[in-house]
Parts: sequence; C-alpha cells; structure tokens
Amino acid sequence: MNEPLLIERREQSWIFTLNRPEKMNALSPALVQALTEGIQQAHQENISLLVFRGNGKNFCAGFDFSDLETASEGDLLRRIVQIEIMLDLLATSPAMTLALCHGRNFGAGADLIASCKRRIAANGTTFRFPGIKFGLILGTRRFQNIVGTQNALEILSSTRTIDAEEALKTGFMQTLQDQADWQGIIEQAETDNAILSDITRQNLYRVLYGQAESDENLAALVRSAAAPGLKDRIRAYLKPAQ
Repeated sequence: MNEPLLIERREQSWIFTLNRPEKMNALSPALVQALTEGIQQAHQENISLLVFRGNGKNFCAGFDFSDLETASEGDLLRRIVQIEIMLDLLATSPAMTLALCHGRNFGAGADLIASCKRRIAANGTTFRFPGIKFGLILGTRRFQNIVGTQNALEILSSTRTIDAEEALKTGFMQTLQDQADWQGIIEQAETDNAILSDITRQNLYRVLYGQAESDENLAALVRSAAAPGLKDRIRAYLKPAQ
C-alpha cells in the first residue's frame, strides 16, 4: 500500500488510484512515472476504460514542491515536461477516460482531470489553476477546449478557485455525484463503453482527441518553463502560503 499509484485491473476497466494521501496526492516524480507506465501498459493491453481517482481527502494537489530547494532548475523543467508528456498520453488515449474527483485540486492535478474525456466531481470539490502565477502554460488548450476561450481566459488569468457548481456550469464537470455513487458510475461506464467496438471507439477518439496539438502544447510549456528564474517564481508563489 506504500506504492504512489494503485491499479485495479478489471476485465473491462483499469482503476488508477493516486495513493499519496499524506501529500494530497501531489505529483511526485515516482507518481508521474507510475501513471505514465500504467497508462502505456493499459494501451498495450487494449483496455477500453481508464478510471482515475484519489485516496484521502483530495484527488490531486498538483506538482509536488517538497524538494524545491534541493532540485535544480533543470530538474524542475524535466519534471514539468514529464508531467505534460503524461497528460498528453492521457488526453490522446484510445480508451474512454473517466476522472472521479473530490476535495481540493490544484494545478497539474486539475490538468490531469481536464485530460480525461469524462469528469465527475463530488459535491464540495474545488479546482484552481495557479501555474500562471509562476509562468507555466500547462494544459491551457485542453482546458480551453472544454470550457471555451472566454471562461478559460478569466479563470486562468485570475488563478481563482472555482467550486463544483461553477465547474458544472462551465462544462469542466459533466455531473456532480457523491463518492458513495462512484462504484455505480464505473459500472455504468463499463456498460456504456461496450456499445462501441474497439476499432469504432478508437477511430472516434482519434478524430475528436487527436494529437494535432500535442507538439504545440509541449512547445508552449517548455518555452514558459525555460524562462530564467523558474525557482524564484515558484518560491514567490509559495511564500504567501508559508
């Protein structure tokens, strides 16, 4: 149970559970690697439904800053790029992807949710995209594609917290369901997913969620993260919370 990611391998679906509750499931290098390898393995085994959820009080608190002072700027840049590669792998998945989120979700954690095709939140869930405060352009187009340009501009530039009701109104969430209902949601998703053949589903997702923007997203992220002073910008962002 000390693994950062738990994977329940079912016949019709794999359930990925972020398992760092003591760190609000923040994305450590080990968790990002486990997610990347798990998603890749699911694709290799032609799993048609991937479900993502988090242990503890939150789905995901985003980037793990706990080693900020010992990491070099190069280390930080590499980790940020690895997160984007994982998010792109998820966003372009040939499988149906379902995020079941709860609690407080920040930055790359909210981007992880935005990379899924279906997004369901428990009542009381909140979301915040603070990366722009330290200059990161991460997952911006994916969020824009979901909520529209004007909503994305206002939410991202203000870095304010949005609650579950606003997330539902903007389309970021598709429905609100308490955690007690999630098992039924997974079972219904398995049933719905069986309507299409594998090849039909893959062709449909290839058109709707193709890789045309992948290189642009990565390039935008690298340009933003590679600007000098990344650690100082992150320190400035974290300082008010200390």
